Amino acid sequence: MLFAAAIAIVAASMWYTNIIVKKVAMDEKRNIRIWADAIHRKTALVKYIEKFFQQIREQDRTRVELLAEAYKQLIKTDNPDADLTFYVDIIRSNNTIPVVLTDQDGRIINAKNVNFNKDSVVFLRGELLKEFSVYPPIEARYYQNRKNFLFYKDSRLMTDLRNVLDDLIRSFFSEIVINAASVPVIITDSTKKKVIDFGNIEPDKIMDPEFVERTIAQMGSDNQPIEIDLVNQGKSYIFYQGSYLLTQLKYYPIIQLGIIALFLFIGYFMFSTARRSEQNQVWVGLAKETAHQLGTPLSSMIAWMELLKMEEVKNPVIDELSKDVDRLEKITERFSKIGSVPKLENENIVKVVYNSIAYLKTRTSRKINYVIHPDEEKQIIVPINLHLFEWVIENITKNAVDAMGNQGTFTVDITEEDEHVIIDLTDTGKGIPKSKYKSIFNPGYTSKKRGWGLGLSLAQRIIKNYHRGKIFVKSSAIDKGTTFRIVLNKKVKKIRHR
Repeated sequence: MLFAAAIAIVAASMWYTNIIVKKVAMDEKRNIRIWADAIHRKTALVKYIEKFFQQIREQDRTRVELLAEAYKQLIKTDNPDADLTFYVDIIRSNNTIPVVLTDQDGRIINAKNVNFNKDSVVFLRGELLKEFSVYPPIEARYYQNRKNFLFYKDSRLMTDLRNVLDDLIRSFFSEIVINAASVPVIITDSTKKKVIDFGNIEPDKIMDPEFVERTIAQMGSDNQPIEIDLVNQGKSYIFYQGSYLLTQLKYYPIIQLGIIALFLFIGYFMFSTARRSEQNQVWVGLAKETAHQLGTPLSSMIAWMELLKMEEVKNPVIDELSKDVDRLEKITERFSKIGSVPKLENENIVKVVYNSIAYLKTRTSRKINYVIHPDEEKQIIVPINLHLFEWVIENITKNAVDAMGNQGTFTVDITEEDEHVIIDLTDTGKGIPKSKYKSIFNPGYTSKKRGWGLGLSLAQRIIKNYHRGKIFVKSSAIDKGTTFRIVLNKKVKKIRHR
C-alpha cells in the first residue's frame, strides 16, 4: 500500500510538473519567436538605412570628383583668355569637402574645409598626409617641369554618416548577442564557419573549434539561421537556439524522475537492511534462547545417564539413549553458535557426510536407499564448522525424506575442483516448481502441514554467511525429484559477523 501510494504521489507530481514545464517552455519558445522576428525587422531597417547612406555617399563622391575635375582644369589651363568662371564657382561653392593643394615637395599652397591651422602647418606629411591619401591626389603641371598636387578626402557629412552607420551596425550586433531572451547566439561570416561574434555562450567553449562546429550544426538543425547582408560587413548568418532555461526545463522531468527513483531505491534499501537486521536479531535471540532452554534438561539427562552407568545397568536402550543425549549436546552447541563468528577447521568432507547420513539412516524409514559417492576412504579436505555443516546436511536430508514420503533414493555426490568442492544432494521426491527455487529459502516457507519453514533458510544462512559458499536448487522436476547443490571454498575466506 505504501509503495502504491508512493507511485501515485510520484505520478501526480510528474503530471503537474510536466504541465508547468510545458507552459514555461511555450512561453520561452514564444519569446524566442518574438526575438527572431524583431531581428528580422531590425535587419531590414539596418539594410534600408545603409542603402540610404550609400546613396548619400555616392552623391558626395560625385561632388568630390566634380571638384577634383574643376581643380584639374583650373591648374592645367595655359590660355590666359580662357573662361574659367564655371570651375571657379564650383571650387568656391565647396563648403564641405576638405582639400589641400601642395607643390611637388609637399609644401601646402592652399587648403579649404580642413581641421588644422593652415598658417602653422607648412608641409603635408606624416599622419596628415595619411589622412588625405585615402584617394589618389590629382596631378597638374604648374610651371615648366614643376607640378602641383590636389589632395582631398570625404566630406565631414559623409564621414559622420559612416561613423553613424558603423555605430548602428555595432549596436545591431550587440543587441543580437546580448538579448533579453537569453538565447545562445553565434554570428558567422558567409562561410558559416568563422565566428564574428557570439552571446550567451561561455568564452572558453567558443575557443574550441569542435564545440563551435558542433554547436553551429545543432543550432542550424533547430532553427533556420537568419541571413543578413550588410554593405560594409558582407553576408553574415545569425545562428541561435532555445535558451539554457528551455533546455533545462526539457530535461527537468527526467531528472526529477531519476531523483525520486534514487530516493525510493535508498529508502527501500534502508528498509530492507533494517528488516534483515531485525531478522538476524530474531534468529540470534531464538537460537540463544533455545540453547539455554535445552541446557537444563540436557544436564539432568546426562546426570541420569551417569547414574545408570554407576549402577551398571545393562540395556541396549541405554546405549541408544546415550547417543541421543550426545546428539542433543551437538544441537545445543549448534544453536549457541548462531550469531557468533564460527571457527572453521579443515575436515574430511566425505567422512562428515557419511557420519551425518549414518546417524539419520537409523532414524528414518528403511525404504529409503542412501547412496554416497565417492567411497568413504576418499579424502577431500575443506575448511568448515563441523557442527553447523552437519546441521545443513541433516536439514536437507530430512526435507528429502519428507518429499519422498519415506520411500525412495537419496544420493549424495561429492566432487572436487581446483578451488571448490561441490556437493549435490538428490532425492526422488515430488519436486519443486521452478518459480519456487528462490522462495523456498525464505523464512517461514514450507510445503508441509506441520513445520516452521526454517530448515532451508537456516541452511542457506550457515553456508552463505558462515562458510562464504553457495547453496541453491540445481534442478528439479515435478514427481521426479530435486537436486540441491552446495559449493564450498577450499580456502578460508574472511567471514563477517552476522
